[in-house]
Amino acid sequence: MKQIAKLICSVSVCLLTGFVGSFSTMDSVSTWYADLSKPSFNPPGWAFGVVWPILYVMMGVAAFLIWKKGIRSRQIRVALGLFVFQLVLNGLWTPLFFGLHMMGLALAEIILLWVAIVVTMVAFWRISKPATYLLIPYILWVSFAIVLNASLWHLNK
Repeated sequence: MKQIAKLICSVSVCLLTGFVGSFSTMDSVSTWYADLSKPSFNPPGWAFGVVWPILYVMMGVAAFLIWKKGIRSRQIRVALGLFVFQLVLNGLWTPLFFGLHMMGLALAEIILLWVAIVVTMVAFWRISKPATYLLIPYILWVSFAIVLNASLWHLNK
């Protein structure tokens, strides 16, 4: 029962990050973002609403796989600390981009997020290979998001 509570907590925290961030997009998506020049590879709006919840669940499961090993080990505490750090960065991008319309700063922030995800993956690898594998779609999506953010910034300077 304790492990199920940890799993629910891990997934919920990740989903909550996305939910809180979504408040920044509500007004901007149909107004500011709709008026931006977009690259040809810009995904349809519904794609984000499908992809992100799946990624947040996978991230939560990955964190759970690390957490369930206990937190007595310094290695595990560091890995979870890195995970929390990248999750905070994940949550900050949306208000920067959609809330404040600061595409350049959001680009710098998402590059920092990418680095934090890679560092987290390295830390997870040493503890749980499956946890690391669960983060691969996330790093790939954030890599795409960097290219998209950079393109939007370039097209709308």
